[in-house]
Amino acid sequence: MRNGRTILVSTFTAALLLAAGCTSGGTGTPDGSGAQPGKTQEQGPVAKLSITPADGAEKVRPDTGISVKVTGGKVTGVTVEDAKGRKVRGSAGADGTWRPRWPLRPSTAYTVSAQATGTDGKQVTARSAFTTLKPKRVLESGMAPLDGEKVGVGMPVQLLLSKPVTDHDHRAAIERALVVRMSEPVEGAWSWVSDRQVQFRPREYWPVGEKVTVVAHLAGLRAGRDLWGTKDRSLTFTVGPEHITKVSNATHQAVVRENGKVVKTIPVSLGKPGDDSYSGIMIAQEKSEETIMDSATIGKPGEYRIRTKWNVRMTYSGTFFHAAPWSTGAQGSRNVSHGCVNASPANARWFYEFTQRGDIIEVTGTSRKLQFGNGPTPWAKSWEDWLAGSALGKPVNG
Repeated sequence: MRNGRTILVSTFTAALLLAAGCTSGGTGTPDGSGAQPGKTQEQGPVAKLSITPADGAEKVRPDTGISVKVTGGKVTGVTVEDAKGRKVRGSAGADGTWRPRWPLRPSTAYTVSAQATGTDGKQVTARSAFTTLKPKRVLESGMAPLDGEKVGVGMPVQLLLSKPVTDHDHRAAIERALVVRMSEPVEGAWSWVSDRQVQFRPREYWPVGEKVTVVAHLAGLRAGRDLWGTKDRSLTFTVGPEHITKVSNATHQAVVRENGKVVKTIPVSLGKPGDDSYSGIMIAQEKSEETIMDSATIGKPGEYRIRTKWNVRMTYSGTFFHAAPWSTGAQGSRNVSHGCVNASPANARWFYEFTQRGDIIEVTGTSRKLQFGNGPTPWAKSWEDWLAGSALGKPVNG
């Protein structure tokens, strides 16, 4: 199902103006035919076409649309294209109104060609050329995951915006402009996680092998006062094997499953008292073979600064699953880390190479709960709470 924005751009009026008159004995004209000069009894008036925006118009709002009106006939064709010859897709509704699928682009020259057939059977054409406005403010965007990436079953789609969007109607307009197509349709929804980010997640984890294409029709979209999108965005990704790792604070073990089958059990050490690890459903956000762990990044300068290997990030605040050769004696029995999940170098490397971005990592049994927004954390909310963050308030079925 497409979740898009429909813009009313034209109103067609068809009026049949038929010559009518009462005659007696054929005396209505000098020749007694009853016909008006220049017409036959079978003829109607010549069709007249008018197009808005008018020819030569400038600074036209992209969401103003295009109006094609006809009198004395019916419209038979409308073509809209930009200066590069790119055609604007649209269609005529049951009421005869032609509508483009998406808004026009800002700072763009367009040409409209329309054809109509009059009640006299003759063809007429009309043309209009105009340009759309140059935005005072531009809404830029970015998307994740990467185009062509293979991800885990928990990966959300992220649309990141360069300007805050706080108005409910503008948020709803953005959601309508976002199209999600799935090879295996499942229920999902967009939800605003901040003024500058809206995310999409399925109700349950993605099916293995799912192929997803997302198109953000942002060009010509008004997102605030004098704020316009200028570029569309798109990406396609696939979902790899289901990787779910459950880390237990009670057993100090990480049980790794692939497609439901246990493939490895890893002894771990979690955060020591005062530096407790987060409990909750997280995802593998990114991977780095080597990085420097610096306590200054969490407000504790000087406490530690360590180079670590085989790092899988779990939160924005700095929780990683990584190699910790200094804590191998505690792994599997007690907690000594500063909040990360410590594993031996061999086990950490295995986990690093096994993991896809978007894989599920669930930690249980600690005293500190994962906060929503500490990374892409769509699974920290129930489906009902996630749906409540949608401006449209309804799910999407791809």
